[in-house]
Amino acid sequence: MRLVCPVCGERDRREFYYQGAALAQPEGEEWGPHWDDYLHNRDNPAGVTRDMWQHEQGCGAWLIVTRDTVSHTVLRCDLAVGARA
Repeated sequence: MRLVCPVCGERDRREFYYQGAALAQPEGEEWGPHWDDYLHNRDNPAGVTRDMWQHEQGCGAWLIVTRDTVSHTVLRCDLAVGARA
């Protein structure tokens, strides 16, 4: 699989570190079922996903990669502005 870093251009996926699904954090800091779900439960969808990747062996930028897990097609790679590692 090849990813197109918006800073460095097209690169092999081995240059990148996979962080996981790009999910919005629950509101507030108080522990509850929403935080438990956010931290511990993940779907394993067949189809289009949005994931966090870091160009670890390149510019270091964090990206949100939209890809199809069935066809392994990368649909887009965007800089993750304000994303947390």
